[in-house]
Amino acid sequence: MRSGLAAPASAPASIAPDDAPAVRLLAETLREAARRNASDLHIEPLEHGWRIRLRIDGVLHESARPPAHLRDAFVTRIKVLARMDIAERRIPQDGRLRLSPRGETQAHEDYRVNSLPTLHGEKLVLRRLEALPADLSLAALGLDQPQQQTLGAAIGAPHGLVLVTGPTGSGKTLSLYCFLQMLNNASRNLCSVEDPAEIQLAGINQVNVREKAGLTFALALRALLRQDPDVIMIGEIRDEETASVAVKAAQTGHLVLSTLHTNDAPAAVARLIDIGVEPYNLAAALRLVTAQRLVRRLCAKCRVRSDESAAALSAAGLDNDEGEAPQTSRPFVARGCESCHGIGYRGRVGIHEVMPVSTAMRELIVAQRSAHEIARQARTEGVATLRDAALARVRDGTTSLAEALCATDTPS
Repeated sequence: MRSGLAAPASAPASIAPDDAPAVRLLAETLREAARRNASDLHIEPLEHGWRIRLRIDGVLHESARPPAHLRDAFVTRIKVLARMDIAERRIPQDGRLRLSPRGETQAHEDYRVNSLPTLHGEKLVLRRLEALPADLSLAALGLDQPQQQTLGAAIGAPHGLVLVTGPTGSGKTLSLYCFLQMLNNASRNLCSVEDPAEIQLAGINQVNVREKAGLTFALALRALLRQDPDVIMIGEIRDEETASVAVKAAQTGHLVLSTLHTNDAPAAVARLIDIGVEPYNLAAALRLVTAQRLVRRLCAKCRVRSDESAAALSAAGLDNDEGEAPQTSRPFVARGCESCHGIGYRGRVGIHEVMPVSTAMRELIVAQRSAHEIARQARTEGVATLRDAALARVRDGTTSLAEALCATDTPS
């Protein structure tokens, strides 16, 4: 059971320096999270004491273990700012807060807050809700030039279903927002159904799912279809009802953008059929599937060349180009310096498998062939796998071989 998502405050709650240790600790923690570009803050109760951890570039790092007597005041402060019930500690709650760490009325940051009762007390997770980058584009997402052209053609089409797949935290929502921004102009009616809408987009009609109130994905989608939409973005396809409405919308003159949790692009076809979409309807509607992961960028100030043997690199798929000197063909590895806080990485970049649905693939879908057969056809048509895309980022020095292999260790 979860409470509804609280609306953000009309004005940011100012955190001014004062004598309250918990208030000062919260301000310092949020400043550190912003400085290190952390996506999530974890406030975790332990059997003896508590700790604060920051998720930086997808990996959790312990930030502090403050004195035990500050924990309750710290948690209460966050729950008050997020408009959550401070007396309720038995069930999960959701909230949202807006803070100005230095007391400024203009500069602020938004956070989504979730509380969870655990064995040793309430655990809080704060997710930073960042504005879209000013330079957001297909290239900024990490797509190479051929992938940009293929994907651009798909999202520029007047109708059809375009899916972005990958695990939680792989940047799928940001990709969808990028697509919407590219399509956002006065000649189109763009609508989205999300749970929840993490970033407000000017010019987009965004709807928040509220399942407790009966506003489900499927119900919101049916209502949107009566709103004369040109483009519909669905935060996630979770069930047969939502999938069926999305496919029918794509067949009746709408461009539908959505996400799905699968390991790679071919597996998305099997997933949709498994949850009840008729193969002939899916074959007619599906235009393109892209799978993605995020890999950490090596810190440019401290990266060094690997000393792995040529045989080991070849076994991993990194064969030297003919005529290339071995010392310059070796990939870079992380070392760590003051600039990257000793981690060896700074920021992340996407790797992508972009699979347009060809006539041959539509025939395989109608025949209900396996994901492996669809994948084989995709390779025949020149679609690069996630592993291929990751190794390309290793070759150009963007990431390390260890990071690439870790991000693509699932079958593709």
